[in-house]
Amino acid sequence: MRRRIDPKLTARARVLRSNPTPAELVIWHRISRYRPAFTRQCIEPPYIIDLACRTARLAVEFDGSQHLEAIDYDARRTACLEANGWRVIRLWNSEVLANPDGAVLHILENAAECLGGTHPHPLPSREGRARTPRSR
Repeated sequence: MRRRIDPKLTARARVLRSNPTPAELVIWHRISRYRPAFTRQCIEPPYIIDLACRTARLAVEFDGSQHLEAIDYDARRTACLEANGWRVIRLWNSEVLANPDGAVLHILENAAECLGGTHPHPLPSREGRARTPRSR
């Protein structure tokens, strides 16, 4: 049975989705083309997750300076999400903006690990190698 989501929570998620932070936007432009799919402002009552991969049950939180005063709240939020089967990773906005490609790689590696340890880097291709002749 599906649980009903509070309409106020849905409205808040829509507002957040329409007004992303610079860190959320830079990551979204890079990660939205990857599979499994990621979702912005995913509702997991009573919380809204900044970026989530539902398939991997990975929650990504982008923290700004306001989170320095909200350490207890963030700890409760993380504990609640983890109790519901989510893995939570937190990234500082300043670090994301300084190295967005590194942040995306970190997120994708965590998603791969949640999905059973898929190797995040493909094996090197055979292009450019000299073909070894077969022995007859």
